[in-house]
Amino acid sequence: MKTLGRPEKVKTVGVDVDSATPPDHTGTGRRTGRKAKAVLVMADVAVIALAILLTSMVAVGIYGWSVNAAVRYAGVGLVSLAVWPFLFMRQRMYAARFVTRLFDEIRRASTAVALGAVALVLAGWVLDVYVSRVWTATFAVLAMMLITGERFVARSYFRKRRESGRSLRRVVIVGTNAEARDLFRSLCDPVLGYRVVGFVATDDHPPTDIAGVPVRKDPTNMVEIARALGADGVVVATTAMELGLSRPLLRELLDDGLHVELTSGISDVTPERMTIHPLGRHPVVYLEPTRRNGWRAVAKRTFDIAVALVALILASPLILASAVAIKLTSAGPVFFRQERIGRDGESFWVLKLRTMIVDAEERLAELLDQNETDGPLFKVREDPRITRVGRYLRKLSVDELPQLWNVVRGDMSLVGPRPALPREVAEWDEELFDRLRVRPGITGMWQVSGRSGSGFEEYQRLDLFYVDNWSILIDLGILVRTVPTVLSGRGAY
Repeated sequence: MKTLGRPEKVKTVGVDVDSATPPDHTGTGRRTGRKAKAVLVMADVAVIALAILLTSMVAVGIYGWSVNAAVRYAGVGLVSLAVWPFLFMRQRMYAARFVTRLFDEIRRASTAVALGAVALVLAGWVLDVYVSRVWTATFAVLAMMLITGERFVARSYFRKRRESGRSLRRVVIVGTNAEARDLFRSLCDPVLGYRVVGFVATDDHPPTDIAGVPVRKDPTNMVEIARALGADGVVVATTAMELGLSRPLLRELLDDGLHVELTSGISDVTPERMTIHPLGRHPVVYLEPTRRNGWRAVAKRTFDIAVALVALILASPLILASAVAIKLTSAGPVFFRQERIGRDGESFWVLKLRTMIVDAEERLAELLDQNETDGPLFKVREDPRITRVGRYLRKLSVDELPQLWNVVRGDMSLVGPRPALPREVAEWDEELFDRLRVRPGITGMWQVSGRSGSGFEEYQRLDLFYVDNWSILIDLGILVRTVPTVLSGRGAY
């Protein structure tokens, strides 16, 4: 398990509430936020205007429409520009707290573009101009592409700012229990946009600090503590709060203008599966079940077969060249077959390009004391059993390309938990067997998020997260993230 700690770039300074110099609350952070929002609004309007002009150019140059018709449509589109900022605001695309993942932002943007396309048609009706469905569809596609590119650039910019310690919201965590500490570990990632400057304990015997971050004891004095620490937000670990204390505390924080966020008390569940609704006077979270059967299963299997077959054809020259290199540089077969455990505990033979010497399995016992990971996993960065060619094949995951045939056969999926060895399964706890409810995958949550550098606890958490929250969008997201992960060779050994 990772120990508590914060990256060097996230520097947190302990402040004594009684002796601290009052921080500056002139609203500099709010002005910076308003400026960033204004820039994003202007960028969005400019991108939509560009999409309108490009659509008109496509209509003339490709569809063969007259210039007059294209100009009329462009005029209707430009009239609709005033509506677009409100559509994006409605989808909360200018509120950082609602946009934490690129796919979430793309989903919100696609909804805004769809509504904008309707607005275009309505604008044409008001101006007595019939807007063609072909023109509208072309515009929607171009607008979505441009908005996605623009938001990707904006996210990259803010990511760099946050990694350098800027554009971070200073927050205090209420609670010091296990949930609060786990929350702290998450918020230490500067990409999320937070800087934890203090804890406020709700128990009787709290520590004086957690990983160098000061802990204060009096939750009834929360506003003064937050202001003294220079915080403009509070994150409440709900499992650390007493019901009688939470209502007046939240009321006081909100009345003082502090941003307040509360955990749900559960972790490793995607927000899309949560719906908040009233149960009497209590807001409760309804958890949508993960549906793996029906049309979703058919869609996943169809996608797997289609992509795997195309990928096999395209990768065949690379597989052939790798096979020749393996044969010329080491004795033994080109391919390596190994028993793995698949869905519902059924075993199958995974197919890979051989990257180790022939007797690698027999020599495993000699290296067990050099294992660089924990739990049932076995990884050695400088494994002497790997051949010279094999090291390059592993670096770019070329050795795993033959597993595409396992996907076609139905043993595996393109995306899923890593296929486990029988000896690993023998050491699993009862909870981890839940990962066998789905087919193992060539790539997965663990490969793109943790890979070889993470321990067994992270391996287990990521695989179970995937099984519990599976969706087609999650699969697509993992496939997109696999490409840069493989090209960079990150964690592959």
